[in-house]
Amino acid sequence: MRAIHLSLLIGFGFLAGALPVLGQTSAGDTPPAESRWTIHFQATSIGQYHGSFPSLYEGVNSLPSHPESRVSLTATVFLGFRVNDHVQLVVNPEVAGGKGFGMVTGIAGFTNGEIPRVSGATPTLYPARAFVQTLWALGAETESLGDGVNQIAGRVPVRRLTTVTGKFALTDYFDNNTYSHDPRRQFMNWALMSDGAWDYPADTRGYTIGTYEELAMKTWSLRFATVMEPTEANGPTFDTRIGSNHGNVVEWEGRYAPRQRSGVVRVLAFANREDAGTFREAILPDGTTDLAATRRNGTLKYGFGVNMEQSLTPDIGVFGRYGWSDGKTESWAFTQIDRSVSGGVSINGRLWKRKSDCICVAAVRNYLSGDQRSFLAHGGVGFIIGDGRLDHYRPEDIVEAYYSWHAAKQWTVTADYQHVGNPAYNADRGPVSVGTIRLHWER
Repeated sequence: MRAIHLSLLIGFGFLAGALPVLGQTSAGDTPPAESRWTIHFQATSIGQYHGSFPSLYEGVNSLPSHPESRVSLTATVFLGFRVNDHVQLVVNPEVAGGKGFGMVTGIAGFTNGEIPRVSGATPTLYPARAFVQTLWALGAETESLGDGVNQIAGRVPVRRLTTVTGKFALTDYFDNNTYSHDPRRQFMNWALMSDGAWDYPADTRGYTIGTYEELAMKTWSLRFATVMEPTEANGPTFDTRIGSNHGNVVEWEGRYAPRQRSGVVRVLAFANREDAGTFREAILPDGTTDLAATRRNGTLKYGFGVNMEQSLTPDIGVFGRYGWSDGKTESWAFTQIDRSVSGGVSINGRLWKRKSDCICVAAVRNYLSGDQRSFLAHGGVGFIIGDGRLDHYRPEDIVEAYYSWHAAKQWTVTADYQHVGNPAYNADRGPVSVGTIRLHWER
């Protein structure tokens, strides 16, 4: 394991030293000239440790109660090319490696948003994104866009219709939040980077294939996507039976600025059709469980979420989320959360003369439906959690706090602490304390 850790860190350092510097346009700069290309890079390494914790029993998907230390690595190249005024091509090769605690099991709100549920720690190259983006003007007024990740510098219509077709992550476009959405720079917990109850369609690494459309106006936007589901729960391949199995999501976003302080409200709804099972049917007369036997093509899983953010001062912002899913059907792609409520505060380091630093604190509480609770109490196991039994159910309570230190022009170092109460909703296990150091480099 030490050799794996060392190889990941060496690879991270090599990438940081080998790739060229590329400037970015900031908010105060002169509007950028029209560009045909964009190219950016990122590399993120996360090291985590948890000590021993109380545990009355353990099951196949329990977080190990003995101490663990793990390291993960991702490195991405963001390439974009403007074909003409309406069409852009985007390709993002990515490398990921490392392992999570307990093979990424035992906590519904897992502690590392950069780690997928893969079997090997060896860094692997794969195409994260590859899509065609088209943009159509719905008015004469334009605004300036700076060069950024998958964003080509130039002017775009304020009122526009954007379509994306290909491979991408739904979380690139939905459930965004200025203060809590990016595990490479912000909160790392799964239930804080996204709505924990939204079982968003994705393969093991978090990507899907489909189409996305956005209608953007001055003060509001409306988004919709239809995408492919994984063939099996949290699996690496996509289900080609798209007539019966696919995911739909729609989101409305409203933007406002009371007393010159920007705020956003987002309302999301989803309806997934999956080859999934149902908890109530999976409990057999003899008291055992068999979820696989209940799986049927086209099984419906649905839910909604509300996402809010508000700037209080130039240096302080707050956010909150609430998510709900029907709780009858097994989770198929993200994690085992049926209800989730979260909130937090972000404080910019300008208050102590470190304008690129940030100190942030948030809390999240995750819940299970009665059907899923009963399933786990009878010894059922999902792809994330399953302690063999669930004698004393409690909501999963998580607090995360971090300090992000802008160490150099392209480097950010983050010290993070997470406290997980009732991991996997089990009052007979935990609490668990997780310490993290994150290194992030971008150009």
